[in-house]
Amino acid sequence: MYSSPSPDEFRMPLLGHLIELRRRILLCGAVFILSFAACYSIADSIYGFLIRPLATVMAELGGSQRMIYTALTEAFFTYIKVAMFGAVVLSFPFSAFQLWRFVAPGLYRREKRAFLPSLIASPLLFAGGAALVYYFVMPVAWRFLLGFQTSVEQTVLPVQLEAKIGEYLDLVMKLILAFGFCFQLPVVLTLLARAGMISSSALVAKRRYAIVAVFIVAGIVTPPDVISQIGLALPLLLLYECSIWSARLVERHSVNDNQDDPDHSDAMPTGKGPDETDFNG
Repeated sequence: MYSSPSPDEFRMPLLGHLIELRRRILLCGAVFILSFAACYSIADSIYGFLIRPLATVMAELGGSQRMIYTALTEAFFTYIKVAMFGAVVLSFPFSAFQLWRFVAPGLYRREKRAFLPSLIASPLLFAGGAALVYYFVMPVAWRFLLGFQTSVEQTVLPVQLEAKIGEYLDLVMKLILAFGFCFQLPVVLTLLARAGMISSSALVAKRRYAIVAVFIVAGIVTPPDVISQIGLALPLLLLYECSIWSARLVERHSVNDNQDDPDHSDAMPTGKGPDETDFNG
């Protein structure tokens, strides 16, 4: 009967691990540089994509309908930031795959089954958080904030937005990354439950504290408007409830996995090498 290799078969000196880690970091760096070059060549398109929610709302509500920059180098460095943002998003799947290739040889089959779904779910949840803030939260928030503009008919000195390109794009990229990383909550809690560090009952008992913590985090990472804060807090509370369900599912199958996994016996060291035989039994 075939059995998957034990992590003991992949043991290597510390120097070997460091060399392997360096090789994979260099690969990730090379992919990031290539991604940056590709994104910089289409920085105009990325800029247009990020600016579209504000442009749409400004077209509806009126006003100056233009972006400005006040420093000579601001536009250039803004395009650099846009390219770096695109490179991070574009190279993330490759970096995650390299992380998996580095740690996978040291995991038992049961541990690989627990880690691999999280590796797949993580970019999907990130994309879901980014899509939520881009298509729902930002249009509603921008419409609310631009509602404070006044026209010439209302006052002698009208109040109109002339947003700085650098400040606006910094805010948009911060929101997208904040929502994407906060949406990793189910992945983190499920892995902790799989490792036995938390339980579903503990998550239920701490629910009231989690609600407070979620609103505190939403208040820190979003602009000071209630729409953005609620737009992040409510999905996070829903994801927390999903994490409780996921932790229960992990606990339900944990015993069966330990009993059915032929590699589970390897988890307890016996002091024998892979080629040694026990002649005492």
